[in-house]
Amino acid sequence: MYGPYRHGRNVEHADVILKATALTVGYAGRTVLEQVTVECRKGEFWFFIGPNGSGKTTLIRTMLGILRPLGGQLWFDPDLAGREGIGFVPQRCDLNPALPTTVREFVILGLVGIRLGRTEEMERMEWALHKVGLDGMAQRNYWSLSGGQRQRALVARALVRRPNLLILDEPTNGLDLSTEDSFLRLLADLNRTEHLTLVFVTHDIAIAARYATHLAFFCSGRVESGPREQLLNRAVLERVYGVGIAVTRDPSGAVAVQVCPPGAPS
Repeated sequence: MYGPYRHGRNVEHADVILKATALTVGYAGRTVLEQVTVECRKGEFWFFIGPNGSGKTTLIRTMLGILRPLGGQLWFDPDLAGREGIGFVPQRCDLNPALPTTVREFVILGLVGIRLGRTEEMERMEWALHKVGLDGMAQRNYWSLSGGQRQRALVARALVRRPNLLILDEPTNGLDLSTEDSFLRLLADLNRTEHLTLVFVTHDIAIAARYATHLAFFCSGRVESGPREQLLNRAVLERVYGVGIAVTRDPSGAVAVQVCPPGAPS
């Protein structure tokens, strides 16, 4: 029997990069989630959705290796071994605003734990800034950037690792609608052009409905996961949230989410 973490390439499922099987996560003496089954493949765009305290952050911390599983198995593709192949974008930057920091210095912080020569460091930094639309800003003071630009710099700091999996913890909190839309388009482009697997933590069903390929709903200590088309329907949403929710999309791709009154037709 294997331990809670496994690494190895499965020829039959060569594009699977992360797989949780009957996984239990939590803290010493306290279980937060149990029987979690999630299978992420290369190039998928996952959205983890649930209310505060539902276990999203606990599962993310386990995926990042900060917490150890309490039970079950968490399997990683060898390219993610040691978590070097995982990039992480937190909700906010924890740097002290009083500390002068250039965008270059900020992005290079993402290479902590990875040994590279100076030339390759600079090449990766320039590539990451280009991918997020911050070309030519390497010498700018990080704190002089707009909120949207700072979020892009946070993504660049994760991308500089050249990850196969990018995890983002509620990265659009505090952004205005225009900046949020631009940021989401950036992520969708990374997903498409780099074939990068993304896990995006959010409360916003409308965002997920527009961009997700796969969803994971967190509720009452359980996780229900699968393709968007399978889960984004009124029956599943009512089971998860306890109320009927209708999700509609117009020809332009805009998504509307509406709570349905009791007894309304499906």
